[in-house]
Amino acid sequence: MSTQEKPVIVYRKDYTRPAYWIDDVALEFDLEASRTLVTAHIRFRRNADQPGNRLELDGEGMELQSIHLDGEPLAADQYAVSDTQLIIENAPDSFLLTTQVLINPEQNKSLSGLYLSSGNFCTQCEALGFRHITYYLDRPDVMAKFQVTIRGNVDACPVMLSNGNRISQSMLADGRQQAVWEDPFPKPCYLFALVAGNLKCQRGSFTTRSGRQVELEIWVEPENIDKCEHALASLQKSMKWDEDVYGLEYDLDIYMIVAVNDFNMGAMENKGLNVFNSKYVLASPATATDDDYLGVEAVIAHEYFHNWTGNRVTCRDWFQLTLKEGLTVFRDQQFTSDQISAAVKRIDDVVALRSHQFPQDAGPMAHPIRPESYIAMDNFYTATVYNKGAEIIRIYQTLLGQAGFRRGMDLYFQRHDNSAVTCNDFRAAMADANDTNLDLLERWYSQPGTPTLKATGEWQADQGQYVLTLEQSYPPLPDGIPGASDRLPPPLPVAIGLLDSQGNDMPVRLAEGEPIASDLGPLLLLEEASRTFTFTGLAEEPVVSLLRNFSAPVKLKMACSQEELAFLAAHDSDAFNRWDAGQSLSTNVLLDLAERSAAGEALECPAMIHDAFAAVLADESIDDAFKALVLTLPGEGVLGQEMTVWDPEGIHAAREFVRKSLAERHEAALRSRYDELASDAVYRNDERSINRRRLKNRLLSYLAVLERPETTALVASQYQAADNMTDKIAALSLLADLDCPQRESATADFYQAWHRDPLVLDKWFAVQAGSRRSDVVEQVKRLTQHEKFAITNPNRVRSLLGAFAANACRFHDKSGVGYALLADYILQIDANNPQLASRLVSAFNTIRRFDKERQSLMQAQLERIQAKQGLSSDVLEIVERALKF
Repeated sequence: MSTQEKPVIVYRKDYTRPAYWIDDVALEFDLEASRTLVTAHIRFRRNADQPGNRLELDGEGMELQSIHLDGEPLAADQYAVSDTQLIIENAPDSFLLTTQVLINPEQNKSLSGLYLSSGNFCTQCEALGFRHITYYLDRPDVMAKFQVTIRGNVDACPVMLSNGNRISQSMLADGRQQAVWEDPFPKPCYLFALVAGNLKCQRGSFTTRSGRQVELEIWVEPENIDKCEHALASLQKSMKWDEDVYGLEYDLDIYMIVAVNDFNMGAMENKGLNVFNSKYVLASPATATDDDYLGVEAVIAHEYFHNWTGNRVTCRDWFQLTLKEGLTVFRDQQFTSDQISAAVKRIDDVVALRSHQFPQDAGPMAHPIRPESYIAMDNFYTATVYNKGAEIIRIYQTLLGQAGFRRGMDLYFQRHDNSAVTCNDFRAAMADANDTNLDLLERWYSQPGTPTLKATGEWQADQGQYVLTLEQSYPPLPDGIPGASDRLPPPLPVAIGLLDSQGNDMPVRLAEGEPIASDLGPLLLLEEASRTFTFTGLAEEPVVSLLRNFSAPVKLKMACSQEELAFLAAHDSDAFNRWDAGQSLSTNVLLDLAERSAAGEALECPAMIHDAFAAVLADESIDDAFKALVLTLPGEGVLGQEMTVWDPEGIHAAREFVRKSLAERHEAALRSRYDELASDAVYRNDERSINRRRLKNRLLSYLAVLERPETTALVASQYQAADNMTDKIAALSLLADLDCPQRESATADFYQAWHRDPLVLDKWFAVQAGSRRSDVVEQVKRLTQHEKFAITNPNRVRSLLGAFAANACRFHDKSGVGYALLADYILQIDANNPQLASRLVSAFNTIRRFDKERQSLMQAQLERIQAKQGLSSDVLEIVERALKF
């Protein structure tokens, strides 16, 4: 769609059921790189609830070769074909439609539909990719059973895979190979998958609780076959966990995963045949970091869990996307919490929410977790739908308890198995299973923005009671944001603790009645704009620990002194709040120093920060992973959100000053503990070893900022001696910030060692794009001309341009050169891959958070993008919303 055409806005309120249903589909693929013939036999049945016999099928980028209805060819005046549709007027009530179309996988650079990746055929059909394969009702509420026949050259495509169970595989008379697959479960076309090419298989099996044996197959390019063990173990672990926790058993005879290098997303849950970005399958100690290992496990689990929450029960329409994604993110978060420290996992999840979703909620792309409208559906695969959606699912469990939540899940599957449903259906199942009213939760689904929770307290010593007033409100959003006006208070579960002067939890008693008992402890429920709670029977003034375990996705505003925050950071029994109090203390200090830096004043790191840092370093009761998090200062992006006008230079200067002050004051303790942690000679991938590496590399990051010959040598020494990617890339990242000979030699050495491994080379690009050095813009420009940089590969683009856009200080350089550089590549990428381009252009969504000069520079680039002839609707939607915000 060009910018001269008026964008078509799709509204949730306009949903209507289709005029026809589809009962079964038989697809035949004759694979060739540039001329693939797709034959579709589709059996239609008119929907008696809808008037008329007009059949409108979606189809784009294909050449229609023939069309038959019940075996008879249709005359030219019996159908109409446009760039986006095939229309048959006065279609029968029931019939078989057979079409043949030609498509060109080799030229499909959008990576949507059927395309070639490293010589292998691959599909991606969510959300609207199936319409690039054949003419169809490309919508999630149309569910049908599929049989798929694949034919191709045996040398080019020795492996041919599709959804469901393999029925047969044979050689044809013409020398080609044929494979037939059948999926016994009805599914929407967005879950269709096909992969064919030269692949090798890592095999395994899983025995379900009912005794069925499921064959497990992980298909990768031949050179990667030695990097699949962790993915296979993760899959087996996920299958067992889903049986144990939710009683959900896998339903097919085979479960397959395919890793491809060119993929717009992390992975795709196609029924029985998951297609993965190779980043989330391949892992070995030499090539993958600890975080990579955890990422593989989490994404494998996420896509497997979709088998029930997404496939067996799917979305009625794309506005309901959070029905499957928010729920499945919550389930994969639960799974990971059971594998590692639950506190560390909860902190990681909230950091991601605050870093990515909170800014989205306050920007031009703000939308409810169930959007009300869209121009390009791909733009709504967002942190709001996924991460905030998961937080709303967590609220169900907080209110109902784990047992009540499980009852609701059981009823949900009982009612809606093999159906396409809505978020309201999920809420109804939860409510009915627990005989309770959850109607107010609808507000979370229909309103954009992050609520602010303001808490004020009063100690009444003569009565031994503490009076707490909670008030909630939404920060203003422009009226053009759907759902932004007339927002009502959503229900907020607020987990609470009261600490005495020794840091012990005090009994929580309310004058109004007992607090809600929950899995998180005492719980207050705020369902109105304001409510006052009176706590009685207190022998001393309590220190309040509010919103424990981050029990609601809100911004908490509570007047706490620096001493109270330090007390909570030292004593709170809730691990999340203990960490969060330390973050709040650091944030207050850093924001004050940023203002002083901007004013040209001298900076000084408060003694309280030094004391807290020393106490954490010395505290042997804190596990290493949690300690690493506590010792990490808030990121520059998170700090910027707390400023009325985001000052990138001031924040960067303040944060670097505090890091260096802490390193100088505590160098001996940092070095001593680092040496102790570095003494482990043999690499291990168990939880204890991972946690030790997390802490070791955090300590090294402080020592590195000293930029003295001996500390720089220490970093370089770790790089040279590292026997695993975690330690090697940590050291390389630190060297990338330094002006020293070791930086250049390590960068060259890393490239020489890993230039043939695409995933490891992505790290090399990302490290340089994320550097804090002042010359990073020129460095990124040079890397865009590197022989290994390809704008057609999403991973490579994200590793360089995505990492640069996330480099808060350098991307927002006041010269504006970073903005211009990103805009240049957005325009190039959009011509082939609008999904990828729209992700990059989202970096400009913070435009109104900055000073007038930066706003003007960003606006100029947005207007340049907007003016481009033939701009995709994906990019246009984001650009226009940013300019109007």
